[in-house]
Amino acid sequence: MSEFFPDVPTIAFEGPDSRNPLAFKYYNPEELIEGRTMKDWLRFSVCYWHTFRGTGVDPFGAPTLNRPWDDGTDSVDNALRRVDVAFEFITKLGVPYYCFHDRDVAPEGATLAESHANFDAIAAKLKESQQATGVKLLWGTANLFSNPRFMHGAATSPNADVFAYAAAQVKKAIEVTHELGGENYVFWGGREGYMNLYNTNMKRELDHLAQFMHMANDYAKEIGFTGQFLFEPKPKEPTKHQYDFDAAACLNFIRQYGLLDVVKLNIETNHATLAGHTMMHELEYARIQNALGSIDANTGDLLLGWDTDQFPTDIYLTTQTMLVIMAQDGLGAGGTNFDAKVRRESIDPVDLFHAHIGGMDAFARGLKTAAGIRSDQALADVVQQRYSSFDEGIGKRIEQGHAGFAELETYMMEKGEADANQSGRQEMLENLINQYI
Repeated sequence: MSEFFPDVPTIAFEGPDSRNPLAFKYYNPEELIEGRTMKDWLRFSVCYWHTFRGTGVDPFGAPTLNRPWDDGTDSVDNALRRVDVAFEFITKLGVPYYCFHDRDVAPEGATLAESHANFDAIAAKLKESQQATGVKLLWGTANLFSNPRFMHGAATSPNADVFAYAAAQVKKAIEVTHELGGENYVFWGGREGYMNLYNTNMKRELDHLAQFMHMANDYAKEIGFTGQFLFEPKPKEPTKHQYDFDAAACLNFIRQYGLLDVVKLNIETNHATLAGHTMMHELEYARIQNALGSIDANTGDLLLGWDTDQFPTDIYLTTQTMLVIMAQDGLGAGGTNFDAKVRRESIDPVDLFHAHIGGMDAFARGLKTAAGIRSDQALADVVQQRYSSFDEGIGKRIEQGHAGFAELETYMMEKGEADANQSGRQEMLENLINQYI
């Protein structure tokens, strides 16, 4: 079988002094950090959609990317060839996982039956390639947003037939994910939201979305799929308002509809910033509620107001991300998926390697920096001291639930005034983080 990247060797770790652009400077997969390898901490995954289906098209221009293996058709033969491309890329990069939407890997047919048959044909090739390479499936999902039938949503569509079609598509996607040993299944509500409340019954749509997730969970149990279900927050694009706005909105929905033991969150950086949050905020909000399951590793451009899905190279971002992930002892069955795309000006196949190498090195540096901060308890001691008034006396009684308003009023009437506040030391802590980076 001919190589699709003949000029690219298997990417090796060469260390920070290397000037080889096709080598890792910081990602050393077997290096131990807090007793665990980098590979196990980071659990990197390559996304099928941007990496192998991206063309460089944008709202203002035609495709630009040079992909010599792609014949430009949406045929099964082209999709089968793309599997070979994907697994050569993933194995040369040394990444343990990949993930996909159903329509990324297999073309949609003229009928649902034809779409299922196409998916089965590609799934057989994917399974064969996984067995040959050892690469595993991190998660699968269904594209319930591209086809015009989903213009009003899928599980939240006012059209019951569209709801049924979406259910059939997800049923198949769960089956294939299970067949391929996928460790998670993701729900991303690309059009599960609204453009105008004048024509929307929000409660009915949310009820339907919850029913849909319960149906998916029931079917997963029926076929023996034990992977983790993940819900991915995003506030807008393509809808004006999506029901999975941010981690808080997702968790409120999950609790309200009895899905807390079923679904965790897949947090993406660019989605966090679109919601007006930092990635660290979204991760920490999910973590403290035992709902952080996986992450999509990318970043946005703060000068552009849309989901640009750029590769992460900011060491502050990756350090903050890894501080939270390490605080919960890893992502479990989740992983670090590069839901990111090369720029439309980066047209050569080799640019795919440069992009992923940069993202992997950035996360390796973030991991090591976070480990250093944790080892020195540089932040933990400051935070512990800041809340020390709740470790004894009236603060301890408040946290234990032994004090009410009447007792607190009596306490302050006797004391007269609250103790003086301590400085937050924000600038010192920002300087401290700089020292580690």
